Amino acid sequence: MKNLYRSLMSLVYKTRGKHPLLYFITGRFASMIVILFILGFAVFGLMELAPGDIVEKHVQAQLLNEGGQGPAGGGSNAVSRDLEYSEERMAAMRAELGLDRPFYVQYMHWLKQVFVDRDLGTSMISRAPILYLIKTRIFNSILLNLISLFMLTFISFALGIYFSSKVGTRTDLAATFVALFLHSFPGLLLLILLQLFAAVTGLFPVTAYPGFPFSEDPGRFVFSYMHHITLPLIGAFLGGIGGTMRMIRATMLDQLGQPYITALRARGIAEKRVYFAHAFRNTLNPYITSSANLLASLFSGSLILEIIFSYPGIGRLMYEAVLQEDIYLVLANLMFTSFLVLLGMVLADILLALVDPRIRYSSK
Repeated sequence: MKNLYRSLMSLVYKTRGKHPLLYFITGRFASMIVILFILGFAVFGLMELAPGDIVEKHVQAQLLNEGGQGPAGGGSNAVSRDLEYSEERMAAMRAELGLDRPFYVQYMHWLKQVFVDRDLGTSMISRAPILYLIKTRIFNSILLNLISLFMLTFISFALGIYFSSKVGTRTDLAATFVALFLHSFPGLLLLILLQLFAAVTGLFPVTAYPGFPFSEDPGRFVFSYMHHITLPLIGAFLGGIGGTMRMIRATMLDQLGQPYITALRARGIAEKRVYFAHAFRNTLNPYITSSANLLASLFSGSLILEIIFSYPGIGRLMYEAVLQEDIYLVLANLMFTSFLVLLGMVLADILLALVDPRIRYSSK
């Protein structure tokens, strides 16, 4: 056992010395696994403390569908028999779903099912495979958030660089005021106002998804989809443009005040080259670092967006699962979304090393 430990540690130190970036990525993925494990444990514990009982609600619904009667009817004896009958059914269902065990035992069983059996389980409410439910929703959320991220990135950089060249002018003061206003405006209220605008004017649909599938008419679906998500994209853009544009503008101004910029201008380098070939490149570092947080905020914000605009994404699926106390579906959604966010942070660190040659993940 000691020899195995020494061999592993020797391999780790060799990797750290010869391949520091690989060592860093491996360490980040290991920390991701630990974070996801703790997060899942916390979710199981919180769902255990949540009020209500999913089994009781399910059994009561079944009894109502059966006419509100148990195996017998009539009088107080029938009422007591119905209660005993429902309690027996609840106990049997708890045992079937594994809810009669402590939450940490349920969590370990779920982990074994995921990693050994490669199965995310079955929804307690719809009885559909959880992996199928996530597959039908996750692509919609990723597509919407990626479009929002790209649109926000390009426009923020364009505006931030432009207004950094207008510092101190009335244009710059007006842009700073608008950016602060948008950054402080409540995102929920903004989405509600956009939906009211769609309902009153009729220029845009009040829902964010077409009413027919992609397979029916792919070409028509693409145009209809872009029309439906216009207002949600505007809401996501206006909610994030203020802070992002101010960050890029401030970073550009900081770079333009550096001694190397003064030296470049003294050598007669064209102002456009100073802006785009030197100052602009150095603004990428803080944006790449914050882009992981921006992606996380987009995913968390899409929960409200998907509910308000009836968009069939992972956020709305999570909301429905929490309301129904479908713990396995909640956990799978949360773990999958958290994995995407943590993966975005790792990719941001790797991009930093590629963009900035000064960054090296080495102990030397």
